[in-house]
Amino acid sequence: MIPTLAGRLQTRLFTLATVGAVLTALITLVLPMSFKDAYLVLLAVAVVGAGWELLYHLLMQFRWDKDWPTLFGLVTAVPEGLLMWVLLDRGLVPGVGGPVRAWAFAVMFAFVWLGQWLFVNGPMRVLFVDWRLRGGRLL
Repeated sequence: MIPTLAGRLQTRLFTLATVGAVLTALITLVLPMSFKDAYLVLLAVAVVGAGWELLYHLLMQFRWDKDWPTLFGLVTAVPEGLLMWVLLDRGLVPGVGGPVRAWAFAVMFAFVWLGQWLFVNGPMRVLFVDWRLRGGRLL
């Protein structure tokens, strides 16, 4: 089953709120970043990610099967990460205390993104059997 726009949004927000929150807590223990700043970045990724899903949905309409190959889902981390870094660097993420080091952001973003991608392409398919059959919707 091809994920619907609603399914993609629900999956993104669910994995950010669960897997992303846990992975953010773990990686923040070893990064020079406060928990507050890390979770504000995670929240910003969720908000901006909703916009990305709309853009991805539009782009998928030009594909014959209306879906991304799995690898495309992983590679989308690059433009999303770059946009988030630009927003952080220009101070456009409200509430972030101070400058976030580029390498710390890159490590956190890559760790959380990869963890979520692996979860969605593995355990999520086992834990939520009907998820795939319902177009990626959880509700």
